[in-house]
Amino acid sequence: MSWPRRNIICNYSVSDAAEMRHPLQNQHHHAIDNRCLIYNYYLSRDNIMIATDFQNLNSQDLITVEQVSKRFPLPDGKGTFTVLSDVSLTVRSGEVIALLGRSGSGKSTLLRIMAGLLLPSQGQVLSHGKPLRGPNEQVAMVFQSFALLPWLTVQENVELGLEAQGVERKERQASALNAIDIVGLDGFESAYPKELSGGMKQRVGFARAFVLNPEVLFMDEPFSALDVLTCENLRGEIDDLWNAKTFPAKSIVIVTHNIEEAVFLADRVVILGARPGCIRGEVAIDLPRPHDHTHPRFASLVDYIYTAMTNPEFEVTGDVKTSGMIASQSPYAQLLPHARVGGISGLLELVGEQPDAKADLPQLAERIQLEVDDLLSILDAAVLLGFAEVSQGDVQLTHQGRDFATTTILRSKDLFRQQALNHIPVLSSMM
Repeated sequence: MSWPRRNIICNYSVSDAAEMRHPLQNQHHHAIDNRCLIYNYYLSRDNIMIATDFQNLNSQDLITVEQVSKRFPLPDGKGTFTVLSDVSLTVRSGEVIALLGRSGSGKSTLLRIMAGLLLPSQGQVLSHGKPLRGPNEQVAMVFQSFALLPWLTVQENVELGLEAQGVERKERQASALNAIDIVGLDGFESAYPKELSGGMKQRVGFARAFVLNPEVLFMDEPFSALDVLTCENLRGEIDDLWNAKTFPAKSIVIVTHNIEEAVFLADRVVILGARPGCIRGEVAIDLPRPHDHTHPRFASLVDYIYTAMTNPEFEVTGDVKTSGMIASQSPYAQLLPHARVGGISGLLELVGEQPDAKADLPQLAERIQLEVDDLLSILDAAVLLGFAEVSQGDVQLTHQGRDFATTTILRSKDLFRQQALNHIPVLSSMM
């Protein structure tokens, strides 16, 4: 039997490569920097399905995820850890989807499964209605780490994917120069990564993805490693390309922790729950493009999503005007948020300085420049202790919260102990 050789270039981590080498063996997640890898592999003609059915290329559904679950083995054979559970999702042509969720909700894992870099433990992924076998050749991916090869110039880094595909030199040079021009790096073709700023490096990452002309562009927190101004500028340029119908992909799927970013860029925001990751619901961003930050509807959508993110039991119906119902839960079953006392105290003091001890969460997040996961953990702790209440995207201190934020150090210690024992049954049961 003959074995065709395929060269595929992707931006994915070393752990993903290991998963592809051993598709029947799940690998542990490791904190490994993403690198641009050229992965040469052999697959039987009978075991790979190549997208050559051009009759389906105009299909509205580009990628379909059907009841996908993903489990990883725990150390020493102590069972498995479920990252994703029964996830179903469709990526359609002409839309931008944002995957939004806390750490541990499996957003990046889901992205890699749709890219064909990880195999689902259950369920399947369809590309143009056909089961995905191996890396999805219709997608390209941009990660938060720049993943540039330091010994190559900007142009050589951008050409890397085309070179791996066997594209002739003149053709790939022309394509690379065009992609470099799109991202605004003309004049820097011969520069090396060490000579570029963080924003410029990420532009190279976008150009390397654009040059492949993917049907779907995956972006895994592409702006999180950049400073605020650079992030805002690059995000706006990506949105301008999409709105001008000049974006070199039919659809975008972006993983983000930033709620305002999701509402600004996306047509649909998919909210994931955590441990295990599951889809809680979707919110349609029913705003004319470009999405205006100052539009009242923009603020309503942001507040709704903040409410959903700060209340894990909130029912995400997608109806922004309808409040979700909070399901009852045993207090002993509630996970304790990971937050420091100093962080809780600092947040309460900031909110306490506002009129009526009430603050808008999006404005508060922008002011203190905290990662959303960190802010939500602190908010969860403050609410759990009875120091604050969250409603419709606002946080307001309770009477005890105001007292804690303004009293002496010794008094605050007594208050914290009292609230912890009153509101966290597992602590009181140990006393």
